[in-house]
Amino acid sequence: MSRRVLLDTGPLVAFFNRRDRHHEWTVDQWSRLTAPLLTCEAVLSEASFLLSRHTAHSPVLELVERGLLQAPFRLEDEVSAVRRLVGRYTDVPMSLADACLVRMSEQHADCAVLTLDRHFTVYRRHGRQLIRTIMPPGHPRGGA
Repeated sequence: MSRRVLLDTGPLVAFFNRRDRHHEWTVDQWSRLTAPLLTCEAVLSEASFLLSRHTAHSPVLELVERGLLQAPFRLEDEVSAVRRLVGRYTDVPMSLADACLVRMSEQHADCAVLTLDRHFTVYRRHGRQLIRTIMPPGHPRGGA
């Protein structure tokens, strides 16, 4: 069974925005990954908003419709765990999307987060475990 990949907002936006400095890297990474990528509704919302300035249609929702992205995370079921995570990282800005992805990493033993966000080098799953990341070269702990 292949490693599950959890998708953060940055690479999702970079995938569609050809002017993003990480566009080519993101497209290359996606070509190596097995669909579907997993994410959460907070990431879908952030990415849709950021891309709405550049496109009239919703390419993010199209990926969901095509089954290339799935958002199985239910915040209602995980709100206590997410609140604990946000509370633990008061000194590091943790968005709702980040907290949901950290919680998802706790639910998927063999996973990596495809991200451009350096905060994922600080966040820990289950309190102490590093979160595997897929980041561009030059980012801390970049690489799968």
